Amino acid sequence: MKIVEAKEVFERLDMKTCIGLMREALKGLASGSAYQPLRSIHVLPGGEKFGFMPAYLGPDSCFGSKIVVACPQNAGTEYPSHIGYVMIFESAHGQVTGMADAGAITQIRTGAVSAVATDLLAVKDASRLAIVGAGAQGRSHLEAMLCVRPVERVTVYDLCPQAARRFAVEMEEKFGVSVTVCESVKEAVEEADIICTVTPAKEAYLEAEWIRPGAHINAVGTFTPDTREVTSKLVQVSRLFADQVEACRKESGEYLTPLKEGLIGEDHILGSIGDILLGRVKGRTGAQEITLFDALGQAVEDVACGMYLCGKE
Repeated sequence: MKIVEAKEVFERLDMKTCIGLMREALKGLASGSAYQPLRSIHVLPGGEKFGFMPAYLGPDSCFGSKIVVACPQNAGTEYPSHIGYVMIFESAHGQVTGMADAGAITQIRTGAVSAVATDLLAVKDASRLAIVGAGAQGRSHLEAMLCVRPVERVTVYDLCPQAARRFAVEMEEKFGVSVTVCESVKEAVEEADIICTVTPAKEAYLEAEWIRPGAHINAVGTFTPDTREVTSKLVQVSRLFADQVEACRKESGEYLTPLKEGLIGEDHILGSIGDILLGRVKGRTGAQEITLFDALGQAVEDVACGMYLCGKE
Protein backbone atom coordinates (compact mmCIF):
# COMPACT_ATOMS: atom_id res chain seq x y z
CA MET A 1 0.00 0.00 0.00
CA LYS A 2 1.28 3.43 -0.95
CA ILE A 3 1.23 6.28 1.58
CA VAL A 4 1.57 9.77 0.10
CA GLU A 5 2.30 12.46 2.65
CA ALA A 6 1.67 16.19 2.14
CA LYS A 7 5.13 17.03 0.78
CA GLU A 8 4.80 14.45 -1.99
CA VAL A 9 1.23 15.55 -2.77
CA PHE A 10 2.43 19.11 -3.37
CA GLU A 11 5.34 17.86 -5.48
CA ARG A 12 3.33 15.54 -7.73
CA LEU A 13 -0.17 17.05 -7.95
CA ASP A 14 0.53 20.25 -9.85
CA MET A 15 -2.32 22.68 -10.49
CA LYS A 16 -2.65 22.14 -14.26
CA THR A 17 -2.80 18.37 -13.81
CA CYS A 18 -5.37 18.74 -11.04
CA ILE A 19 -7.57 20.99 -13.20
CA GLY A 20 -7.71 18.20 -15.78
CA LEU A 21 -8.56 15.63 -13.12
CA MET A 22 -11.35 17.86 -11.79
CA ARG A 23 -12.88 18.31 -15.23
CA GLU A 24 -13.22 14.55 -15.57
CA ALA A 25 -14.43 14.05 -11.99
CA LEU A 26 -17.17 16.66 -12.36
CA LYS A 27 -18.25 15.20 -15.70
CA GLY A 28 -18.41 11.76 -14.14
CA LEU A 29 -20.50 13.02 -11.23
CA ALA A 30 -22.95 14.75 -13.58
CA SER A 31 -23.21 11.83 -16.01
CA GLY A 32 -23.71 9.21 -13.31
CA SER A 33 -20.58 7.21 -14.09
CA ALA A 34 -19.31 8.35 -10.68
CA TYR A 35 -21.40 8.17 -7.54
CA GLN A 36 -21.27 9.64 -4.06
CA PRO A 37 -23.68 9.70 -1.12
CA LEU A 38 -23.97 12.84 0.97
CA ARG A 39 -21.08 13.19 3.38
CA SER A 40 -21.45 12.24 7.02
CA ILE A 41 -20.13 14.64 9.67
CA HIS A 42 -20.32 13.82 13.38
CA VAL A 43 -19.55 16.12 16.31
CA LEU A 44 -17.41 14.37 18.89
CA PRO A 45 -17.65 14.97 22.67
CA GLY A 46 -14.69 17.36 22.62
CA GLY A 47 -16.23 19.48 19.86
CA GLU A 48 -14.17 17.93 17.08
CA LYS A 49 -15.96 17.24 13.79
CA PHE A 50 -15.29 13.84 12.25
CA GLY A 51 -16.10 13.60 8.55
CA PHE A 52 -16.52 10.62 6.21
CA MET A 53 -16.86 11.51 2.51
CA PRO A 54 -17.04 8.48 0.19
CA ALA A 55 -17.17 8.27 -3.62
CA TYR A 56 -17.12 5.62 -6.35
CA LEU A 57 -15.48 6.43 -9.66
CA GLY A 58 -16.60 3.38 -11.64
CA PRO A 59 -16.04 -0.39 -12.15
CA ASP A 60 -12.78 0.11 -14.05
CA SER A 61 -11.52 2.72 -11.63
CA CYS A 62 -11.67 2.85 -7.84
CA PHE A 63 -13.64 3.87 -4.80
CA GLY A 64 -12.51 5.60 -1.67
CA SER A 65 -13.19 8.22 0.95
CA LYS A 66 -11.77 11.32 2.50
CA ILE A 67 -11.67 10.80 6.27
CA VAL A 68 -10.87 13.90 8.30
CA VAL A 69 -11.19 15.37 11.75
CA ALA A 70 -11.51 19.12 12.33
CA CYS A 71 -10.00 20.11 15.69
CA PRO A 72 -10.84 23.66 16.85
CA GLN A 73 -8.46 23.25 19.77
CA ASN A 74 -5.55 23.23 17.31
CA ALA A 75 -5.97 26.92 16.45
CA GLY A 76 -2.78 28.78 17.24
CA THR A 77 -0.77 25.58 17.79
CA GLU A 78 1.73 23.67 15.65
CA TYR A 79 -1.04 21.28 14.59
CA PRO A 80 -3.31 21.86 11.57
CA SER A 81 -7.03 22.42 12.10
CA HIS A 82 -7.98 19.61 9.67
CA ILE A 83 -6.18 16.26 9.75
CA GLY A 84 -6.89 13.17 7.67
CA TYR A 85 -6.29 11.07 4.59
CA VAL A 86 -7.97 10.08 1.35
CA MET A 87 -8.11 6.26 1.22
CA ILE A 88 -8.23 4.47 -2.15
CA PHE A 89 -9.53 0.96 -2.95
CA GLU A 90 -9.44 -0.68 -6.37
CA SER A 91 -12.86 -1.62 -7.74
CA ALA A 92 -12.25 -5.19 -8.90
CA HIS A 93 -11.44 -6.82 -5.56
CA GLY A 94 -11.61 -4.02 -2.99
CA GLN A 95 -7.90 -4.03 -2.29
CA VAL A 96 -6.48 -0.95 -0.58
CA THR A 97 -4.03 0.69 -2.95
CA GLY A 98 -3.03 3.67 -0.87
CA MET A 99 -3.79 6.77 1.15
CA ALA A 100 -2.81 10.39 0.59
CA ASP A 101 -2.77 13.46 2.82
CA ALA A 102 -6.25 15.01 2.75
CA GLY A 103 -5.24 18.54 3.67
CA ALA A 104 -2.84 18.92 0.77
CA ILE A 105 -5.30 17.37 -1.68
CA THR A 106 -8.11 19.64 -0.49
CA GLN A 107 -5.95 22.74 -0.83
CA ILE A 108 -5.00 21.97 -4.43
CA ARG A 109 -8.23 20.49 -5.75
CA THR A 110 -10.44 23.27 -4.36
CA GLY A 111 -8.58 25.87 -6.41
CA ALA A 112 -8.58 23.52 -9.40
CA VAL A 113 -12.38 23.07 -9.28
CA SER A 114 -12.81 26.85 -9.18
CA ALA A 115 -10.51 27.07 -12.19
CA VAL A 116 -12.75 24.68 -14.14
CA ALA A 117 -15.78 26.81 -13.25
CA THR A 118 -13.96 30.04 -14.09
CA ASP A 119 -12.82 28.72 -17.45
CA LEU A 120 -16.46 27.96 -18.31
CA LEU A 121 -18.10 31.06 -16.83
CA ALA A 122 -15.74 34.06 -16.71
CA VAL A 123 -15.38 36.40 -19.67
CA LYS A 124 -12.45 35.31 -21.83
CA ASP A 125 -10.34 38.42 -21.29
CA ALA A 126 -10.83 38.59 -17.50
CA SER A 127 -7.62 40.09 -16.13
CA ARG A 128 -8.56 41.56 -12.72
CA LEU A 129 -8.79 39.08 -9.86
CA ALA A 130 -9.97 39.68 -6.29
CA ILE A 131 -9.16 37.27 -3.49
CA VAL A 132 -11.07 37.57 -0.20
CA GLY A 133 -9.16 35.52 2.35
CA ALA A 134 -5.35 35.40 2.33
CA GLY A 135 -4.81 31.87 3.63
CA ALA A 136 -3.92 28.61 1.92
CA GLN A 137 -7.02 28.66 -0.27
CA GLY A 138 -6.30 32.23 -1.33
CA ARG A 139 -2.90 31.08 -2.55
CA SER A 140 -4.35 28.01 -4.26
CA HIS A 141 -6.99 30.09 -6.02
CA LEU A 142 -4.53 32.66 -7.31
CA GLU A 143 -2.42 29.91 -8.85
CA ALA A 144 -5.52 28.25 -10.30
CA MET A 145 -6.91 31.44 -11.85
CA LEU A 146 -3.55 32.13 -13.51
CA CYS A 147 -3.93 28.78 -15.28
CA VAL A 148 -7.20 29.70 -17.01
CA ARG A 149 -7.26 33.49 -17.48
CA PRO A 150 -4.75 36.25 -18.34
CA VAL A 151 -4.68 37.72 -14.83
CA GLU A 152 -2.63 40.93 -14.68
CA ARG A 153 -3.82 42.55 -11.47
CA VAL A 154 -4.75 41.00 -8.12
CA THR A 155 -6.42 42.64 -5.14
CA VAL A 156 -6.59 40.91 -1.75
CA TYR A 157 -8.46 41.52 1.49
CA ASP A 158 -8.20 39.67 4.77
CA LEU A 159 -9.50 40.43 8.26
CA CYS A 160 -5.86 40.21 9.34
CA PRO A 161 -3.93 42.94 7.46
CA GLN A 162 -0.62 41.23 8.20
CA ALA A 163 -1.84 38.06 6.48
CA ALA A 164 -2.86 40.07 3.42
CA ARG A 165 0.56 41.78 3.29
CA ARG A 166 2.37 38.44 3.55
CA PHE A 167 0.16 37.09 0.79
CA ALA A 168 1.02 40.03 -1.48
CA VAL A 169 4.77 39.69 -0.98
CA GLU A 170 4.79 35.90 -1.45
CA MET A 171 2.50 35.86 -4.50
CA GLU A 172 4.27 38.70 -6.29
CA GLU A 173 7.57 36.90 -5.82
CA LYS A 174 6.21 33.49 -6.83
CA PHE A 175 4.05 34.45 -9.82
CA GLY A 176 5.30 37.89 -10.89
CA VAL A 177 1.82 39.42 -10.77
CA SER A 178 0.91 42.73 -9.15
CA VAL A 179 -0.95 42.25 -5.83
CA THR A 180 -2.63 45.18 -4.03
CA VAL A 181 -3.66 44.89 -0.38
CA CYS A 182 -7.09 46.47 0.24
CA GLU A 183 -8.67 47.86 3.40
CA SER A 184 -12.15 46.47 2.71
CA VAL A 185 -13.95 43.78 0.76
CA LYS A 186 -15.67 46.49 -1.28
CA GLU A 187 -12.35 48.01 -2.34
CA ALA A 188 -11.00 44.58 -3.29
CA VAL A 189 -13.93 43.45 -5.46
CA GLU A 190 -15.46 46.53 -7.07
CA GLU A 191 -13.31 46.46 -10.23
CA ALA A 192 -12.72 42.70 -10.41
CA ASP A 193 -13.61 40.44 -13.31
CA ILE A 194 -13.13 37.33 -11.14
CA ILE A 195 -13.82 37.18 -7.40
CA CYS A 196 -12.83 34.27 -5.17
CA THR A 197 -14.24 34.27 -1.63
CA VAL A 198 -12.38 31.76 0.53
CA THR A 199 -13.29 32.67 4.11
CA PRO A 200 -14.98 30.72 6.94
CA ALA A 201 -17.63 33.44 7.29
CA LYS A 202 -20.80 32.89 9.28
CA GLU A 203 -22.63 35.91 7.85
CA ALA A 204 -22.82 37.06 4.21
CA TYR A 205 -20.63 40.02 3.34
CA LEU A 206 -20.36 40.18 -0.49
CA GLU A 207 -22.91 42.79 -1.61
CA ALA A 208 -24.62 42.96 -5.00
CA GLU A 209 -23.97 46.67 -5.50
CA TRP A 210 -20.21 46.12 -5.28
CA ILE A 211 -20.07 43.72 -8.23
CA ARG A 212 -19.46 45.00 -11.73
CA PRO A 213 -21.55 43.63 -14.64
CA GLY A 214 -19.89 40.64 -16.27
CA ALA A 215 -18.04 39.49 -13.16
CA HIS A 216 -17.69 35.85 -12.16
CA ILE A 217 -17.68 34.76 -8.49
CA ASN A 218 -16.31 31.57 -6.95
CA ALA A 219 -17.92 31.26 -3.48
CA VAL A 220 -15.80 28.63 -1.79
CA GLY A 221 -15.33 29.32 1.91
CA THR A 222 -18.56 27.99 3.46
CA PHE A 223 -20.30 24.64 3.14
CA THR A 224 -23.17 24.39 5.66
CA PRO A 225 -26.84 25.49 5.55
CA ASP A 226 -26.32 28.22 8.16
CA THR A 227 -23.13 29.85 6.80
CA ARG A 228 -22.55 31.89 3.66
CA GLU A 229 -20.37 34.57 2.07
CA VAL A 230 -22.70 35.95 -0.63
CA THR A 231 -25.73 38.09 0.22
CA SER A 232 -29.21 37.03 -0.86
CA LYS A 233 -29.58 39.95 -3.28
CA LEU A 234 -26.35 39.02 -5.06
CA VAL A 235 -27.45 35.40 -5.38
CA GLN A 236 -30.78 36.62 -6.77
CA VAL A 237 -29.18 38.67 -9.56
CA SER A 238 -26.60 36.01 -10.47
CA ARG A 239 -26.67 32.95 -12.70
CA LEU A 240 -26.04 30.27 -10.06
CA PHE A 241 -24.17 27.01 -10.67
CA ALA A 242 -23.15 24.27 -8.23
CA ASP A 243 -20.50 21.58 -8.03
CA GLN A 244 -23.43 19.19 -7.41
CA VAL A 245 -27.05 20.38 -7.53
CA GLU A 246 -28.39 17.87 -4.98
CA ALA A 247 -25.76 18.82 -2.42
CA CYS A 248 -26.35 22.52 -3.00
CA ARG A 249 -30.07 22.12 -2.31
CA LYS A 250 -29.37 20.39 1.01
CA GLU A 251 -26.20 22.03 2.32
CA SER A 252 -25.59 25.46 0.79
CA GLY A 253 -26.37 28.54 2.86
CA GLU A 254 -25.81 30.64 -0.26
CA TYR A 255 -28.83 28.95 -1.85
CA LEU A 256 -31.01 28.01 1.14
CA THR A 257 -31.12 31.44 2.78
CA PRO A 258 -32.53 33.43 -0.19
CA LEU A 259 -34.82 30.47 -0.91
CA LYS A 260 -36.31 30.75 2.59
CA GLU A 261 -36.58 34.52 2.14
CA GLY A 262 -38.60 34.02 -1.05
CA LEU A 263 -36.07 35.86 -3.23
CA ILE A 264 -35.35 32.86 -5.43
CA GLY A 265 -37.12 29.66 -6.44
CA GLU A 266 -35.88 26.08 -6.43
CA ASP A 267 -35.03 26.44 -10.11
CA HIS A 268 -32.51 29.21 -9.45
CA ILE A 269 -29.69 26.66 -9.54
CA LEU A 270 -29.21 26.37 -13.29
CA GLY A 271 -27.11 23.22 -13.13
CA SER A 272 -23.73 21.89 -12.13
CA ILE A 273 -20.32 22.57 -13.63
CA GLY A 274 -20.45 18.97 -14.87
CA ASP A 275 -23.74 19.74 -16.65
CA ILE A 276 -22.03 22.60 -18.50
CA LEU A 277 -19.11 20.34 -19.45
CA LEU A 278 -21.55 17.76 -20.80
CA GLY A 279 -23.46 20.41 -22.80
CA ARG A 280 -26.68 19.93 -20.83
CA VAL A 281 -26.97 23.54 -19.71
CA LYS A 282 -25.56 26.83 -20.88
CA GLY A 283 -23.04 28.71 -18.78
CA ARG A 284 -22.50 32.38 -19.49
CA THR A 285 -24.95 33.65 -22.11
CA GLY A 286 -24.03 37.35 -22.11
CA ALA A 287 -21.07 39.62 -21.39
CA GLN A 288 -22.94 41.62 -18.72
CA GLU A 289 -24.21 38.68 -16.65
CA ILE A 290 -22.93 38.01 -13.15
CA THR A 291 -22.15 34.32 -12.75
CA LEU A 292 -21.80 32.57 -9.39
CA PHE A 293 -20.22 29.19 -8.68
CA ASP A 294 -21.17 27.84 -5.26
CA ALA A 295 -18.60 25.21 -4.26
CA LEU A 296 -19.27 22.84 -1.37
CA GLY A 297 -16.47 20.38 -2.18
CA GLN A 298 -17.27 16.88 -3.45
CA ALA A 299 -15.83 13.51 -2.52
CA VAL A 300 -15.31 12.53 -6.17
CA GLU A 301 -12.78 15.35 -6.37
CA ASP A 302 -10.74 14.00 -3.46
CA VAL A 303 -10.94 10.39 -4.62
CA ALA A 304 -9.89 11.33 -8.18
CA CYS A 305 -6.80 13.03 -6.74
CA GLY A 306 -6.14 10.08 -4.45
CA MET A 307 -6.34 7.66 -7.37
CA TYR A 308 -3.89 9.77 -9.36
CA LEU A 309 -1.43 9.78 -6.45
CA CYS A 310 -1.86 6.18 -5.26
CA GLY A 311 -2.78 4.33 -8.45
CA LYS A 312 -5.66 1.94 -8.87
CA GLU A 313 -3.77 -1.35 -9.00
